Amino acid sequence: MENLKSQLRSLKLAAISQNLELRNRYALEHKIGYIEFLELLVEDELSNRQTNGYQNKLRESKLDTQKVLDSYDFSYQPQVDKRQIYDLASCRFIDQKYNVVFMGKPGVGKTHLANAIGLEAVKKGKKVLFIHSNEMVEKLYSSRADGTYQATMQKFLKPDLLILDELGFKKMPQYSMEDFFEIIRKRYENGSMIITTNRNFEDWGALFGDKVIASAIIDRIVHHATIVRLQGNSYRIKNLLELSEMYEEDTTEKTKRGRPKRTENTDVNNEKNV
Repeated sequence: MENLKSQLRSLKLAAISQNLELRNRYALEHKIGYIEFLELLVEDELSNRQTNGYQNKLRESKLDTQKVLDSYDFSYQPQVDKRQIYDLASCRFIDQKYNVVFMGKPGVGKTHLANAIGLEAVKKGKKVLFIHSNEMVEKLYSSRADGTYQATMQKFLKPDLLILDELGFKKMPQYSMEDFFEIIRKRYENGSMIITTNRNFEDWGALFGDKVIASAIIDRIVHHATIVRLQGNSYRIKNLLELSEMYEEDTTEKTKRGRPKRTENTDVNNEKNV
């Protein structure tokens, strides 16, 4: 048995090797045939690989596992079409090589939605990468110096879904425009993207410092894209307001509790003092 388990490990059939004795006892007790016994072992191996594959994809994606759709407060963004978001979470747009752009001021939940859809994509076996837009171009720029430019470029081209967060949070460096354009150009109709941005498209010329490049980038992004505009208030401000209200209520309650009650004895004593 140990020799067989060693051979199975050499063949990278770890789950079969691990479960072999258990499955063998089960087969003897239930008198199952060779084919059914083999099916059980193969199912164990397949399940193990699917689990490992999911964990590997999740780790490589750089996604925040806490930012899921169920924790997104749609009531605070009533203008967002919930059905549209859940349709995007089906990830059909990835199979179609389409894009999604979440556009709105800071704090309205753009990153949360992008992250949540990314997690759904990983569940469906898609390869996903989440990265800040400026971090991506910095990595590409740095890779030119150490000779890893092509490998770094492939890192951003291979994923089924590339999530570029906070485009426009700060101005793109002049040296990065060509690299950013190359990512957009090569992924165009070859791989999906989700982009979150706090800038309207008409502001992208100033963002990139070149209206021609900005126009070429926008053209490729929006050609096959769903644009979702979020116009509500910032969640961060919401939390601050809630804390302020709680503090005010607590202060008011303490003030009420601290007031002495007026009693008849007090009134009598006051009259005597007079």
